[in-house]
Amino acid sequence: MKWYVVYTKPKWEKRAAEQLTRLGVNCYCPMIQKIVQRSDRKKKVEVPLFNHYIFVQIAEKDRNMVFLSPGVERYLFWLGKHAIVKDKEIETIKEWLTIGDTATEISVMQYQIGDKIKLHSGPFCEQNAFVKDITKTHYILILESLGYVLKVKI
Repeated sequence: MKWYVVYTKPKWEKRAAEQLTRLGVNCYCPMIQKIVQRSDRKKKVEVPLFNHYIFVQIAEKDRNMVFLSPGVERYLFWLGKHAIVKDKEIETIKEWLTIGDTATEISVMQYQIGDKIKLHSGPFCEQNAFVKDITKTHYILILESLGYVLKVKI
């Protein structure tokens, strides 16, 4: 079965994934911990990694089943076809989230904007990347094979 990308209503990612799981659909909604500032305190909350998107693994004939959840709006399309995510890409996201905040260390002096590099550690180990931008505190890398823009803390 293929992984499809489903577009949800705002703030419905987790609820839609739970509802679809109860219906027997294999869902994945990657979540991260984020610290938010409240008026009187800082609070750690769990938020979706991708706003409005969840991944569903479902047979092509059962694709309409996702609309049984009121939080689901539509499928995501790419070039006129349903957007499909490879199993390896889902596994990469899961692996990245289990590793957590450990970032690959990169030296500012070593790389310039436009350089092509290969990551040797961290969640995206062995992935090729292009250095898009360098700031005082972060590198902005483009992982073309996965279609990601990665912000790495220096």
